[in-house]
Amino acid sequence: MKKTPFIKPALRLAMLWPHTWAGVTLGGLLMVIFFMGSLSVFAPEIDRWMMPSTRLEAPEGPVSLDQAVRPLVDRLSAGRTVQGWFVRLPEERNPVLTLRLRAEGGAVNGVATADGTMLPPVGTLGASSFFYPLHYSLHLRVGFIGIWIVSFATVAMLVGLISGVIIHARIFKDFFTFRTWGQTRRSVLDLHNLTGVLALPFHLMISFTGIVIIVPIVLPSGVNALYGGGIEGFYNDAIGGFDRPRAGVAAPLAPLDPMVAEARRLWGGGKVGYVQVLHPGDSAAYVRVSRSTEDRISLNNEPVVFDGVTGAVLKHAPLGPVVAAQRLLSGLHIVAFHHWSLRWLYFLLGLSGCALIGSGLLCWLEKRRAAHGVRAGVGWRVVAAMSCATTVGLLLATLAMMAANRALPADAPSRALLEVAVFFGVWIASAIHAGARSAGGPPWRSQTGAAAGLAVACVALNGLTTGDHPLQALADGKMAVFGVDSVLLLTAALTSAAAFLLGRPAKGRGVVEEAKHA
Repeated sequence: MKKTPFIKPALRLAMLWPHTWAGVTLGGLLMVIFFMGSLSVFAPEIDRWMMPSTRLEAPEGPVSLDQAVRPLVDRLSAGRTVQGWFVRLPEERNPVLTLRLRAEGGAVNGVATADGTMLPPVGTLGASSFFYPLHYSLHLRVGFIGIWIVSFATVAMLVGLISGVIIHARIFKDFFTFRTWGQTRRSVLDLHNLTGVLALPFHLMISFTGIVIIVPIVLPSGVNALYGGGIEGFYNDAIGGFDRPRAGVAAPLAPLDPMVAEARRLWGGGKVGYVQVLHPGDSAAYVRVSRSTEDRISLNNEPVVFDGVTGAVLKHAPLGPVVAAQRLLSGLHIVAFHHWSLRWLYFLLGLSGCALIGSGLLCWLEKRRAAHGVRAGVGWRVVAAMSCATTVGLLLATLAMMAANRALPADAPSRALLEVAVFFGVWIASAIHAGARSAGGPPWRSQTGAAAGLAVACVALNGLTTGDHPLQALADGKMAVFGVDSVLLLTAALTSAAAFLLGRPAKGRGVVEEAKHA
């Protein structure tokens, strides 16, 4: 009796088109999203590396807002009328106070120690303010256009994953297939299949939860249908929205530490993540105290709003089921909670997504080269240049920015913007280089070699400018610095190996020909 295939060949053939073209047209964008998302998993640690003045030990006990923060706010306001201020309290991964103050004559942003001593300007956006926003918004903020683009690419990723499962019907056989001996080109296709199968649950989860996070922005009508309070009510419940105008009557701000103690009592424990004070010095002042999410998966920070003059609780309500579900799924995506092994797993699986996308692009390039012969068309050259620029070129740009962070003088004017200019300048240069060389094949070897040199330069520059070379950082207990340096050295080793292998003559029959026999 002839065995009927579980998935019809016609369905597999129909899925081949969306799978291929979703990857080819949006592969470069997805590479940026996945790579920057992977780096964002360790954004606080990269911040410590890029901001040497913040390489401090976390305070052992809670920080007093009345003794440490309010005197600092008074000094910074210097008699001006303060409209409001926000402080993020120290924690293990971010051991400094982050303060934002809005007052007449301009805003003040800065970082301070746990006892309220202001630190020098960090002079960089760091990972939290550059790599992370690049992940979810591409730094295109006008009209949320960046978020719209990322959401479209994420949906395309889901389409690619689902269609890929249908195309590769032998999913369990592919899991145990990875051939590297003498068949460098064939191993690319095996790598694509292996990363697609091994990390499939993670890729599905991270893509779906990414959409859930931004769906209130890109699909407000859907939120209105699910949530009775509409989009405004959704955000008011999610972030503890509360507002009232200034009364114009002077009144002193009540002590903040008792409010923090009351918030912790209402939470049943936990730590304070950040505190926001609006209209201080006015009788309509109010204070929002939000819980740290380091001890939970959900991003529900249970905000408690207090009257700034009397200290009475104005708002504290549990989340409804829709908002609670969205906050939980958001927490699964962002992995802000303290779980080091799971955080490393997210990082590695995120990089496996980069390998999945990159190997898919390489498979397409090899297939088209075989179809068109030695002389490649314009379309092939564009995809080849894009593939090189969004894989190795993106890594080059990231390493160049980190090297510039350590090489630029601490007091250089517009230092943070100079670092950003280095990032995009190197990235554009890598794309131009790849485009100029793509006729004979993308310049993988030269760019991977350059990446290896830059990774070593980052570690050397960090040691020279701060004294925190890897062994010293380990001895001093600066594990964030030691970890970043270690990953940089591993990156140098891997890119050096890649440059060496790419310099050897290719063996085997190629991806397409091998695929016919797979």
